[in-house]
This record gives sequence, structure tokens and C-alpha cells, in this order.
Amino acid sequence: MRCMVLASDYDGTLAQHGRVDEATWRAVDRLRESGRHMVLVTGRELDDLLSLCDGIDRFSYVVAENGGVLYHPATRERTLLAPPPPAAFVEAMRQRGVKHLSVSETLVATSRPYDEQAHEAIRELGLDLHVVFNGDAVMILAPGISKATGLDAALDAMAFSPRNAVGVGDAQNDHPLLDACEFGAAVGNALDVLKAHADICLEGVAGAGVAELIDKILADDLAHLSRRDARHNLLIGHRTVSGDGGDEDTAETLEQQGTVALLAGQSGGGKSTLLTGLMERLCAAGYQFCALDPEGDFDNLEKTLAIGNAEHAPKGDDIMKLLRQPRQPVVANLMHVAFAERPSYCAELLAELQSTRALNGRPHWILFDEAHQLFPNAANAADETLPEQLGPAIFATVHPNAISQRVLERVNVFIGAGPGAWEALEEFARAAGIAMPRRLSGAPEVGQALVWRREPLSGDAWGDPRIVRVEPAKTQRRRHVRKYAAGMLIPERSFYFRGPENRLKLRAHNLTLFLELADGVDEDTWLFHLRRGDYSTWFRDVIGDAELADETAAVEREHRDSAEESLAAITRLVQVRYTQPENPVLPNVLAPGAKGGERTPP
Repeated sequence: MRCMVLASDYDGTLAQHGRVDEATWRAVDRLRESGRHMVLVTGRELDDLLSLCDGIDRFSYVVAENGGVLYHPATRERTLLAPPPPAAFVEAMRQRGVKHLSVSETLVATSRPYDEQAHEAIRELGLDLHVVFNGDAVMILAPGISKATGLDAALDAMAFSPRNAVGVGDAQNDHPLLDACEFGAAVGNALDVLKAHADICLEGVAGAGVAELIDKILADDLAHLSRRDARHNLLIGHRTVSGDGGDEDTAETLEQQGTVALLAGQSGGGKSTLLTGLMERLCAAGYQFCALDPEGDFDNLEKTLAIGNAEHAPKGDDIMKLLRQPRQPVVANLMHVAFAERPSYCAELLAELQSTRALNGRPHWILFDEAHQLFPNAANAADETLPEQLGPAIFATVHPNAISQRVLERVNVFIGAGPGAWEALEEFARAAGIAMPRRLSGAPEVGQALVWRREPLSGDAWGDPRIVRVEPAKTQRRRHVRKYAAGMLIPERSFYFRGPENRLKLRAHNLTLFLELADGVDEDTWLFHLRRGDYSTWFRDVIGDAELADETAAVEREHRDSAEESLAAITRLVQVRYTQPENPVLPNVLAPGAKGGERTPP
């Protein structure tokens, strides 16, 4: 579920003339029976509310006094979220003849036209107080305190994210409440200015409008809003649409519900940069994600917590503890998890992630980088944990046809990054058994993407692909130096010393081991790869170090006939950039069938 919490104003919204009718209470009970929660957010004083509302126990929390007090009905515990009103201000209001004056634990309440006396007293006393209007009611309280801050405290106490909350109200002081939630709704009797601000305008008045909203939530978790209004969706980029009025830009987005996206592209085509941008925008909008990162590429992303490294695998329990913080995105670095064990590791973690999603609606997104390692196109444990409702999720890979068929069946958005996007789309379509779309005249360049969607509400039909200008990432993705120096690159990204007659199969799964093996192979083997440019190609395409690749290519040209000089030069180039561990552990580097023994690579 996405909508876990309904935060409702009281007077004029849930209640009319101070009372909630039975039909509205029945709707509230339906919401609670679905596993969701009601939070009451009101400007009323708490004691006044407790004497008036006979269904207070139906709320998981109550925010009273316009954000000043938090009340937990189950324990009867109240927490002050704001300081008490200054005594000097209260006295100044009385001296000014304000007759309708109520002083509570955190605010002073009066009514129009006494707001003029309130502003006068604040100016004369030099106080820092905030005047809030709710119809004709006037509230004076500490600055920075609002229904939004009160709801924030309630959500923190419940371990829910604001991105899983829906707010509903009717008056001026409900603007912050609606802004704090993923979706904001206005009941039929709400002020026009609040209706213009809301995502949903309800027809029902007061409690009938709240009941109408509850029915919408129960019907489809407000998924229809994502299809109708892209404001809450995840931005990929923009595309140009031609119309009668000329060309205009339109946003290309991913819906926050139900999306299962496959992000594919060749090495160096911008796939990782695009994924970095998506994660940045999720962080900025307050969505929690859990990213499985087999190669340690996203450790430096701001606002995320990275767990695990080349020496230690992240424990599932530790990942889940971090995810209990509703606003904390987590990156699980799987470099230390052996390649063969990654599907089973993913399976165990995915089962836990799906469980917490069912209870809390989080993490909002699950991201799988190098997805072919986690869900290989072969019998694997991760396949067994794939739920029917997997999204929102993103699977990133350079090999769409190497991914499990069960994953491909669930994909409803394909994103091909940069040059080679059409080839990646063709590979995906063949592997998924989908008819190829009509090919566009142009092809994506660096900084662009090809987006192809399954049409919503139309079964298995796919629409026409579109070329999109990708919204650039702000983070400069840093090469993970430790990964390449001492980590464990997967077999297809490792370097293999084979020799001119293809008799060897010595696998170097990092740069440290590359130098160890290079120092031990015979001259013919070393020169064979040198003259083919294999070393500079590996540094460029796999290590991702263009400067090292260029300098190595110069060595390959200059010292093509001297194994000793070229080895020494390339060794220096690598060691300048990458720190070697003191005691590198050598794995089994001889694959089955290699000369000299029968050993299995890890």
C-alpha cells in the first residue's frame, strides 16, 4: 500500500458543528480495518477536543493546537511540541479589552477582529509570534509551528513517511497540512483557495467528503492520480511535443505506483549516470529507496547511507534497521558477496523488503543495479521471492537477455540509455517475447534515453518509443577505487590472460591481481595482449578510467616489442592511481580446462 495514513482536520472537515456523524465514523473504521491509520490534525485545544469527540480512540495520534500538542490516545500521553504563550502577550491582550480570549498550553486563541490587537501587542513587546487564521478564528503561537510540523511529529512516532500520507482539510491553516503530505484533498465546503491548491477536490461536504476520500483510497490507493497528474512522479527527463501552438517540452516520468522499469545500455552509455540522477531526485523528494549495488558504484551519493564494502558484506538485519528510519535511503554495497551467492542474498533481502512494504509502504522504491547478477536467466533463489506486485522498482543492466524471465514479464517501462539504446531495446524485446516497435528515425545520443512503455489499462500492448533528454545528475559519480584495486569483478568484466594460442585462462578480477598475474605470465602472452590493445581497452570499458586507458594505449604503441619496458610502464601507471592492499588474497584463478590445473573461479 502507498497511502498508509489519512491526516484529517476536524472542524468543517471530519466534523460539522463539532460532531462527527455515524456514516463518517463507519468510513473511518473501514480505513482502519484495511491496515491504514487515521491521524487527527486540528487547531482545537486538546482538552476541548477530548470532551467533544466521542471517537478519539479511532485515531492513532492526535495533533492539537495547530501543531503545538501531540496526543497518543492509546496511552493518554501528551507531548508539547511548542513553548507556552508568553505571559506578557496574554496580559497585553487582556489590557486591550480582548473578550474572546482562550489561553492553552501552546497557543492563544481569539477571533476576528481581535487579530489587530494581537499584531499590535506583538509589535510593542518585540515578540516573535505567528498569527494563524482559520475562518474567523485567530490563533497566536510560536513561529515554525503548524499542522505540518505536528503531523511530522506524529508520523515520526509511527515510523511512517510523509510520502505515505494523505491530508484533507477545509480552511486557511490546512495549507501546510496538505503540503506536508503526498496527496492533499479539500472537502466540498473548503475555501476556493484551498481547492485550487489541492490534488483532489471532493464533492462531499465535511464528513461526507472525508468518507468519499476514504473510498477513493480503498479503491486503488489513489493510483489514478499518478496517471492523471505527473507532479508526484519520478522525473526521467523531457521530450519535445509538436502541436498546433508550436513545440513545447513535456516531462517524461515514472509513476510512483506499479512501475517496474528496466534500465539498460552499453558500458559508458550513461546508464549509471541516469540511475544516479533518479536516485538524487528520489532523495530530494523525500522518498525512501533501497538500492542493491553489486559493484560499489553509489557509495558517495548524498543523503544516502551506504552499508557494506569490499571487505564486509552488509547484513540483512542491519539494512532493515536503517530502513526503519522512514526518510533514510540505503545503498547495500554487495562487493564482498560472492558472485554465485548474490541471487540467494537478494532473495532473502527482497522477502524482508516486501514484508516491510506491506506494513509501512516503504521502501518506496527498490533499485537493482547489475540486475543480471541478482536475477540471472537461470534457476535462482531470487526468482522465488518475486511478488506479483513488485513495483515501484528499477532493474539496471547491460545485458537484458541475461535477466530472469520472471523479471522481464513484470517490466512495464523500458529505458535505454544513450548510444546503443535501440540494440538494448531489441535485446529486451526478444528476451521478453514482445513484438518490436516501429524504429524511430533518430537514435539517442549521450545524455538522451529511449523510453518505451506498456500502455496502462491495455493489457500487454506497448506504445511507441520516445527519445527523451535525460535530466542531468548533480553528483559526479566517483570511480570506486577500492573496488577495482581489491574488489571482486564478475567473470564477464574480469581480465583474462589467454596468450596467442588461447592455452591460458588466467582471470584477474581486480587491478591488484592483474599486476600480480602480469608479472608472472610469459613474454609471449604479455605481448600478445599488449599489441592487440587489450589492456587499454579493459581500463577504458571496464575500469572506466579514460585517462589511464589513454596513457596505457601510448605505452602499447611505444613499447610494443619490449615486454619488460611495457610491463614496468603500465605497472607504474596503475600504481599511481590505485592503492594496493598490503596482503592481497589470491583467488582460484585457473578456470576449468586451463593448463596447469583444474580450479574453479569464485
